[in-house]
Amino acid sequence: MARRIEAHLLDGPAGKLEALLEEPDHRPPDEACVVCHPHPLVGGTMHNKVVYRIARALRRRGSVVLRFNFRGVGRSKGEHGEGVGEIEDARAAFGWLHMRYPSLPCSLAGFSFGSRVILGLGCALGDAARLVAVGFPTRDGEAHYLASCHVPKFFITSTRDQYAPRDEMEVLYAKIAGPKHIIWIEADDHFFSGALDRLEEVVFGLG
Repeated sequence: MARRIEAHLLDGPAGKLEALLEEPDHRPPDEACVVCHPHPLVGGTMHNKVVYRIARALRRRGSVVLRFNFRGVGRSKGEHGEGVGEIEDARAAFGWLHMRYPSLPCSLAGFSFGSRVILGLGCALGDAARLVAVGFPTRDGEAHYLASCHVPKFFITSTRDQYAPRDEMEVLYAKIAGPKHIIWIEADDHFFSGALDRLEEVVFGLG
């Protein structure tokens, strides 16, 4: 049985959200995961190459993946919500996916701005199976809530991330509550240039 790919317009707090649901190849899924894209105001969409690689790796390991465009992006209605609105968009997507696959553990993953969204939502909900934060930007807003967030968290970070220099990330990581893991990938920049294959394999291999 080939994997299922479905296009959807989900009900979101600011209007319909354009989404793409993809099941694994040739096997039933054992996890459901929402994947969030980078900042909408700098061209971030669910088709971003890093987001695509994250989603493909998750599908390869057996997850059914829901990617979607935040409000105001692509066919999604509304306007940019300064991060607060986007967390509510992700909440709607997470709820839809959980209702679609009620027997599966539900996780959240995101890249850059999307990683901030999924951590903010996942720590508030408290019941996500795990949170996968790729390219978490240390220089973009507060993250004090991570000190009391006990949802399992995976941070995947480029060694040359201009938005999360290694020394800053290490200081922040030391203050984050467990369970937590950090994985450094040798890459040219925030977008994992020269290391997308490695990124995909790291996500594929997450416990």
